[in-house]
Amino acid sequence: MKKKIAIIGAGIAGLTLANLFKMNSDFDFMVYEKEESLSLEEGFGIQLATNTIKILNHINFNKIDNKNIFHPKILDFYNIKNEKICDLNLSKFNSIETKYTTLQRSTLIEFLKEDIYTQHLRFGKKIKEVSELKDKILLKFNDNTNDLVDFVIAADGVFSSTKSFFEKKKVKPKFKKAIAARVILNSKSGLNINDENISLMLGDNSHIVLYPINKKKELNLVCIMRCKKYNPNNTKELIQNLILNQNPQLKKIFDNEIKTWPLYFSPKILPSTNKKVFYIGDAFNGFLPTLAQGAGQSIESAFEIFNLLKNDKLDKGNSYFEFRLKRVNIVRKRSNLNFFVFHFSSSIMQKIRNILLKFLVKNEFFIKSYLGKIYKN
Repeated sequence: MKKKIAIIGAGIAGLTLANLFKMNSDFDFMVYEKEESLSLEEGFGIQLATNTIKILNHINFNKIDNKNIFHPKILDFYNIKNEKICDLNLSKFNSIETKYTTLQRSTLIEFLKEDIYTQHLRFGKKIKEVSELKDKILLKFNDNTNDLVDFVIAADGVFSSTKSFFEKKKVKPKFKKAIAARVILNSKSGLNINDENISLMLGDNSHIVLYPINKKKELNLVCIMRCKKYNPNNTKELIQNLILNQNPQLKKIFDNEIKTWPLYFSPKILPSTNKKVFYIGDAFNGFLPTLAQGAGQSIESAFEIFNLLKNDKLDKGNSYFEFRLKRVNIVRKRSNLNFFVFHFSSSIMQKIRNILLKFLVKNEFFIKSYLGKIYKN
């Protein structure tokens, strides 16, 4: 008999898992999304390293329209004055089938929903109650519908509401005292950068990342800034104080529409206490964006839980949690370290960092250890 599975949340993790199940006839599954539609906001860019592309190719990502993605080969480091420090060759991790990829989030979501939208995705489904019946879980939704399933996969983000139904011990996401501001640029707007590369500009208590998101070379710009409290109404003031006071010439790149969000992360990771319930993506762990592995780790976690369920491992929960925790800790430590190093406010520490960067980006042993352990998974 087919195993029946409920996937809660139609983000990158949930939709990736749904596509994997779709290719395997042993599963009867449904994706439940609390919103009334998918978020297909134009512009929002994401980076997918080779570890992610390898998994996505299992669901035919290699057939996606090439004009809607980009393959940057180089990461250029600059100071906030737009003076180049050094560069890192990202293409050394590439193969013919798996290349470092940048694209709009909406492009990825459109691809992921294509084969499941009609039969396997339901909107406006918010869980209001759960109960266990023998070896199954009964989900009751706010529209008075229900579903009796063998497994529940929570993929509803860092503020997962699904967890509250299954876990007595709660770990709240923690505000990093930093925000992200996003702008979409139609050109490099006079910046002294190569618009085919990823550009990382390091400033006092802030950094800027720019990268192409399609063959039109539209650029996604994300600016990370330290701040004690998140107030979307003072974004312009924060940009002025933390960015433009350091380099007034950057003003033109912030003339377009700016969207902001606070940065939250998971301070502690706990296993599921129910052997029928699993957490994937940000519901398992919320990362800082400073290693560009948020989407990648969401996709990895979906692939891991799919393989465990497909192979009918008896200790699914322990196997999944132990492996995912080990993997997450590697990524989390590097993300946290990058956040710390990118935001030095001391000019002396910045100079030391920049000297070290010039050495480290050319050190094969360091690159294989620091990035290779992640990209070559």
